[in-house]
Amino acid sequence: MQAAPSKDFVISRVLDAPRDLVWKCFTDPAHMQAWWGPTGVNVVKSEMDLRVGGTYLYGMQTPDGAVMWGRQVFREITPPERLVLINSFSNEAGGLSRHPMSPTWPIEIYSIFTFDEMPDGKTRFTVTWRPYNPTDEERATFDAGHASMTGGWSGTIDKLETYLAKAKG
Repeated sequence: MQAAPSKDFVISRVLDAPRDLVWKCFTDPAHMQAWWGPTGVNVVKSEMDLRVGGTYLYGMQTPDGAVMWGRQVFREITPPERLVLINSFSNEAGGLSRHPMSPTWPIEIYSIFTFDEMPDGKTRFTVTWRPYNPTDEERATFDAGHASMTGGWSGTIDKLETYLAKAKG
């Protein structure tokens, strides 16, 4: 008997910026370095190879000075509408690693980012996350973590909104 699939985590927000600019904020490492990550972290390394099979490797420094590493492996790139990637924690060289504070968090997350053009030059940005090849324990941790993911993504999107207001001005 196979375990039931996880319930997708989905968060969406309408951003007051044109889709092409929002797209660039996700596909240019200089833009990503300026805003990526939850509230309180600063990106200290931002390297991107934007192609199917390419990666985005980043280091996020927390307020206590610790650096957490992450990587995204691009699976689908459809400018300026959609990015599909596998997201994970990593070491500085980009090798997979476990979440530094949650050893049962899924090693990899299948991520879909969509960018829908809205009236008046706005963009609806939507994130869909699901564990990728999880164990039953990882699936349970993911399913129990939706409130935490909402907090993390809300802070990240808040930072993006602040950055967009400056970038389009």
